[in-house]
Amino acid sequence: MLAGAVCWIGVALAASGWVLVDLFRDHVEAQARDRLVTDMDQLIAALTVEPDGTVTVFPPLSDPRFRQPLSGLYWQVGPVGSPVARSRSLWDAALPLPADTVRDGQVHVHAIRGPREAALLSAERLVRLPGRDAPLRVAVAQDMAEVEAAVGRFTRDLLGAFAVLAVALMLAAVAQGVVVLRPMQRLRERVLTVRRGKAERLAGAFPAEVVPLVDDLNILLDHARNSTHRARRQAGDLAHGLKTPLAVISAEAQHLAGAGQDEPAAVLMEQVEAMRRQVEANLARARAAASRDLPGARAPVAETLEPLCRTIGRLYGKAVEMDVPAGLAFKGDAQDLQEMAGALIDNAGKWGRNRIRVAARAENGVLVITIDDDGPGLPPRLREAAFQRGIRLDEAVPGTGLGLSIARDLAELYSGSVALDEGPSGTGGHAVLRLPAC
Repeated sequence: MLAGAVCWIGVALAASGWVLVDLFRDHVEAQARDRLVTDMDQLIAALTVEPDGTVTVFPPLSDPRFRQPLSGLYWQVGPVGSPVARSRSLWDAALPLPADTVRDGQVHVHAIRGPREAALLSAERLVRLPGRDAPLRVAVAQDMAEVEAAVGRFTRDLLGAFAVLAVALMLAAVAQGVVVLRPMQRLRERVLTVRRGKAERLAGAFPAEVVPLVDDLNILLDHARNSTHRARRQAGDLAHGLKTPLAVISAEAQHLAGAGQDEPAAVLMEQVEAMRRQVEANLARARAAASRDLPGARAPVAETLEPLCRTIGRLYGKAVEMDVPAGLAFKGDAQDLQEMAGALIDNAGKWGRNRIRVAARAENGVLVITIDDDGPGLPPRLREAAFQRGIRLDEAVPGTGLGLSIARDLAELYSGSVALDEGPSGTGGHAVLRLPAC
């Protein structure tokens, strides 16, 4: 808008300046023609025919430039090329008037070339004097340099005035743009607060032109939030509804095993575990997908991980150290962060000997959570296998083999990643979780 206003101001001022200069030129030339006609009338009134037929001018014209050689103001009387009288300013030259037909009483105005090829504006009239049979052409001419000088002075003054006017108009356009766009800037700030999770709706006073947009955005935000909550609730209901049938099937399998039917019981238990793994993995993925793009999703890292670390520390009887700056936030749902980080911290609790350290930091808009333990670590050839669904690297340690797999699936849904490595000191386990940060 500002660029368009500046371009329009420039074009409008340029066109206005051109028109004004052209009008001023016409005005100055009209004044010059009027002066020439006045001087010509004065010259005709002063013409006298002597007894010998010569033509004289008495009294002399009042403008002294007619008596100054090559002054730029000239007169002559007589036919073209052989005047019978001329001003001293012409010296020995003559005005090259066009060979046109001039009627009695008519005034002709011409642009001609005079002494030293100067551009002249001339006015001529045909007069008849007593004592002469043939009419005489009376002409007065003026150098156009005076007109051009006046136009040049006017153009320079006009450019200065228009430059000041252009600056004033551009400043006014900028001020108008700032005032007009201020509500949009305020709306943008409100949208950013929603995206960062500091507000759930767009709040504040807006102009009437923006209010419908704000209302529609709030409706969309409410609808997205309600849809996400509904999807998560339905996922939870589905998980709860499947637990009972799976528990019944598991009990029947145990009953068959107690009755000596070990082979059918093993098949049932294997299928129950497969179903449980699929249900947990897909429900976790569905919850994350529902809340991943929810505007305003924000989970404070310290507040989310602190109860998790405390619980795992008590469960395994190990010291869990946290190093998470205040104000650090994950751009997503708190439950998903608990699911991902919880699987990694729980894995460290199982394998660590005495100490677990959980740290978090932000790097260029990326939340980096590291979990270190003082356990035996994991050989490089097994690190990728640990993320395969249902794989348990040590059957002696309790678990389902789903935690790390679900953590990776959830992280990838948030365009993040999970990786296992050896500890900074070369021993122990080291897990890195990368997620979008607020």
